[in-house]
Amino acid sequence: MKVLLTGATGYIGKRLLPVLIAQGHTVVCGVRDKARFQPPTSVLEAIEIAEFDLLEPETLGNIPTDIDAAYYLVHSMSVADDYVALEKASAINFREVINHTSVKHVIYLSGIINEEELSKHLTSRKNVEDELAKGNYNFTTLRAGIIIGSGSASFEIIRDLTEKLPAMITPKWVQTKCQPIGISDVLKFLSLTLGNEKTFNKNFDIGGTDILSYKNMLLGYAKVRGLKRYIWTVPVMTPRLSSYWLYFVTSTSYKLAVALVNSMKVEVICRNDDLNKILNITPISYQRALEKAFAKIDSNEIVSSWKDSLISGRLNFNISDFINVPQYGCFVDKRSQSFKDRKECIEKLWKLGGKNGWYYGNKLWKLRGFMDKLVGGVGLRRGRTNETDLEAGDALDFWRVLYANKEEGRLLLFAEMKLPGEAWLEFKTQGNTLIQTATFRPKGLGGRLYWYSVLPFHAFVFKGLLNGITKSEEDSTMVKQEQAT
Repeated sequence: MKVLLTGATGYIGKRLLPVLIAQGHTVVCGVRDKARFQPPTSVLEAIEIAEFDLLEPETLGNIPTDIDAAYYLVHSMSVADDYVALEKASAINFREVINHTSVKHVIYLSGIINEEELSKHLTSRKNVEDELAKGNYNFTTLRAGIIIGSGSASFEIIRDLTEKLPAMITPKWVQTKCQPIGISDVLKFLSLTLGNEKTFNKNFDIGGTDILSYKNMLLGYAKVRGLKRYIWTVPVMTPRLSSYWLYFVTSTSYKLAVALVNSMKVEVICRNDDLNKILNITPISYQRALEKAFAKIDSNEIVSSWKDSLISGRLNFNISDFINVPQYGCFVDKRSQSFKDRKECIEKLWKLGGKNGWYYGNKLWKLRGFMDKLVGGVGLRRGRTNETDLEAGDALDFWRVLYANKEEGRLLLFAEMKLPGEAWLEFKTQGNTLIQTATFRPKGLGGRLYWYSVLPFHAFVFKGLLNGITKSEEDSTMVKQEQAT
């Protein structure tokens, strides 16, 4: 079949793509920005790329009319205050354009919505489902709760809380019951539902084998990791306080934290396991899902992360709009340093950020990230999806990768921290020299004052960063030996 995959750059979409190709389908990858989508060369013959924005009807003509099926995997929850209206509009626009194609089956991944009183987040999911169901095609909704997998938002939040806090005083919502499901099972359900007539025009809940409270999930994670953790619940923590708590302790955005806290008051337990029987799937347990997630992390095989689709306050952000760094009206800090081994230099550059840090002044980088969190920015806790590789569109702490080409020796980052302007950080090799350029385009007087206020720190932070990248392991070893003697 020829299948349209919307959200191809998202957490689920990136993982579903190779599964569909392995099943022999031709996949049309729907993306808002082609510059952000870099599929492996091994799948290029089996895919097409369609660039469109569901909130811009004039772009929807790029969707082919000869498709047989479609997946709807898009949402706006983490990037917009009015996401309910935006998600409904996206669903309507999608339905109208798909009605004029040859699509026979549309599959939507939603959230479990089995209670009468729903959170804003889950209400929006139900609205999208209702709109998509009005199309002249067969429609299937798969409703999932907490998804556990390397890079998933739920897994990363559980990981942050449990790894960082030996003891937690938590709000009442940690007692709420849910039925988590492993990402591997989600992909099975999504791929095997495709074209299955027994699933047409129905909705199904999908979940793992365990029904747990959020407290049990945190303690279950601690058990797998061999950690002793203590959790006490209190009735006085308001949703706003809970959101701030989640926002500052974990890598989530504040908007996402608010949506998650409100949803965590609602039990998300499967009504039945009908789809398990139809598709002959036996889901794995919560513990097994955790073990599989850690196996991916340990082997550095994280395919996608929820952070890669998180953009701080830029709903209509297109990477291609920012690849060419401006020159007019900008402040520039440009430095260069020679290196001995180009391959080693590039490898260090491609490991920048995340657990590896910034090679110099890491405490200052962390302080800048904390300050960004205080004003509602993404902070430094997003880290990176892969410890050794970078692709356009990846999140890298409070930066976004705009361009990454090892052969060319060029890495371009765009700042997603809260700034009175726009900032780029570019690294480019020229012969045996690495050129590092920090560019800031200020917005008004505040932007100019900001630049001059941080200018004193650039002298040693950017210099130290450049030296750290270009310094060879041999030189580092010699310095350590000299210091020891």
